[in-house]
Amino acid sequence: MSNLPEEPAAPEENFFTHLVELRDRIIKASISVIVLFFGMVYWAPDIFQLLARPLLDVLPKGAHMIVTDVTGSFFVPIKVTLMAAFVLALPVVIYQVWAFVAPGLYQHEKKLVIPLVVSTYTLFLIGMAFAYLLVFPTVFSFMVSYNEPLGADMSTDIDKYLSFAMTTFLAFGFTFEVPVVVVVLVRLGMVKLAKLKEIRPYITVGAFVVAAVVTPPDVLSQLLLAIPLCVLYELGLLIARFYQPKEEVREENL
Repeated sequence: MSNLPEEPAAPEENFFTHLVELRDRIIKASISVIVLFFGMVYWAPDIFQLLARPLLDVLPKGAHMIVTDVTGSFFVPIKVTLMAAFVLALPVVIYQVWAFVAPGLYQHEKKLVIPLVVSTYTLFLIGMAFAYLLVFPTVFSFMVSYNEPLGADMSTDIDKYLSFAMTTFLAFGFTFEVPVVVVVLVRLGMVKLAKLKEIRPYITVGAFVVAAVVTPPDVLSQLLLAIPLCVLYELGLLIARFYQPKEEVREENL
């Protein structure tokens, strides 16, 4: 039997192996979304009604949503159901991403993964719930109150409403991830906590710029995004104090 060490795998072989694993992870994540989608598609109209409820509740008597595209009444509820399936399957999707990158992480980085996945998913859902339960009713009531003096009929296209809802959900979902981003940056030593505190004014300005870009052009909806973003940044700074690298803590105590 030869005692010679095994030759390391060729770079091309390692690259091909990673591609195969990436394909398998994508397939598993996609299957989780597809299974949930087909399990929910029968109730697609009801799911859309649930999504549209905040608008329907504030529309004037006799007003209703409309369809301007021939295929809209079919595809819009399908899109909503697919979005709901993806949100429900997000833990599986995040786990597949984690399983793919885990071999390249250090041990102390791996310890962050489970709390990171749980907090990321939870905060994203809280952000979506915040948009659905508070932002939607507030913004729609505000818009309806401005429409009434004009005497115009307010009829919203379901496809445009879906685009607005998805944009808002994503905006608030990612906004509520700010504490996670702050903690990760500090824990991995990418940015010092003192530096993040120092750039507070720039973060505040950036929050209002982001809110102006991703929300409707009214002050109310911009405030509903910018203020939580600033508050969540401060929350992230508070939590990050407990995750500072030891070297950084020693420097602060000197």
